[in-house]
Amino acid sequence: MAHRECTGPIYPTSFGRRSFIQVGILGGMGLTLADLLRAGEVRSAGGPPRQSLGKARSVIQIVLPGGIASQESWDPKPEAPIEYRGPFGVVKTKIPGVVFSENLARTAQVADKITVVRSVTGRIPDHAQATYQMFTGYLPTPAIVHPSIGAVVSHEFGPRNNLPAYVAVPGVPPAAGTGYLSSRYGAFEVGADPGQRNFRVRDIAMAKGMTEDRFDRRRNAREALEDHFRRAEANPAELDAMGEFYQQAYKLITSPEARKAFSLDGEPESVSKLYGDYPRHSIGRQLLLARRLVEAGVRLVTVMYGGWDHHVRIKEGVSEGLPAFDHAFAGLIADLDRRGLLDSTLVMVTSEFGRTPKVNENAGRDHWARVYSQVLAGGGITRGQIYGATTATATEPDRDPVTVEDFLATVYKQLGINSEDRILAPGNRPIDIVRDGHPVDGLCSA
Repeated sequence: MAHRECTGPIYPTSFGRRSFIQVGILGGMGLTLADLLRAGEVRSAGGPPRQSLGKARSVIQIVLPGGIASQESWDPKPEAPIEYRGPFGVVKTKIPGVVFSENLARTAQVADKITVVRSVTGRIPDHAQATYQMFTGYLPTPAIVHPSIGAVVSHEFGPRNNLPAYVAVPGVPPAAGTGYLSSRYGAFEVGADPGQRNFRVRDIAMAKGMTEDRFDRRRNAREALEDHFRRAEANPAELDAMGEFYQQAYKLITSPEARKAFSLDGEPESVSKLYGDYPRHSIGRQLLLARRLVEAGVRLVTVMYGGWDHHVRIKEGVSEGLPAFDHAFAGLIADLDRRGLLDSTLVMVTSEFGRTPKVNENAGRDHWARVYSQVLAGGGITRGQIYGATTATATEPDRDPVTVEDFLATVYKQLGINSEDRILAPGNRPIDIVRDGHPVDGLCSA
């Protein structure tokens, strides 16, 4: 197994120098944009970021937090008794003999471009622990915090086209952090909802009233101050490195291409309609922004949408949130495909677990980790496939169970990362990217 060392961050030694110019504060983590962009420059003795050798060059990870019910989405049971099949009907898909819930009517029309894994199996029906496992491939332990898939991708590949490697729309939960990796591999959090009026991404635009001339003068002043510290302090190499990081941050702020990638201006009305217009839901705008970002070069975009912890009145809850997702997700798949981006962009729809086979006394479903559904599309994943199956009441896997570790190992494989590779955690402790995960060959096209 290959070992890829995680080097520690380089921090400036003077508060005055650090605070003289901060391009932006990211996600409440105290990270400047320059710190984030270190990922492509500061490496271990193992060398520069690896080149992507997988079929997937980018990932869009759509997270449906709370545990969406497969019975009300990807794996309805129309032949089961009413207390199991739930309140909704079904819709035929483009895959012969396969049906989805009636709330996924648009997705049913692009089912020939996606793969639904109906036999994902977890272990613990606890939100925090299962979410951690979904992002990292590990169950939590007090001994160590593991990096999320976004942080690993950032660590392995680094930035591309002067854009952050890992972007979160609008933000990420604690489970999607950097773990034992340096915080410089963390997500650039958009920090605003693309569905709101006057949407503006923080940190990539100059402050209001700031002209390019004033910006250049401040940059020159900072460089003069750095030069002073360089002469006065004993670690000039560190200062030289910080200067390079700030230069990268300046490039991002002053780059028209970067500003364009993070903006939704200029999209034709026909494209906006493809993703849907639901005033109470911003998922369409979020996925449209995700498409723009991967098209521009971002390696992994995480989108969080909705809340699916429906212990009561599941009919009302699903009816409120799923149609907007259906429209946006189907639009994303169609848009990526017609742009020629689907083959190189892996789209994944994940939730931390599913819901109980039987509807409870409150017309809802409780937590259920023993079997549930996830979705993959693009990036070398087989098109038009239902992988695995559940029993008649969606209680257990009936065929081809896929563990969370196997699911993530498959995603890593499509990116060209061996999930059995190890990264050196603090204390020179080598840790598998995913332990006991095996890529599922049946999910991938030849």
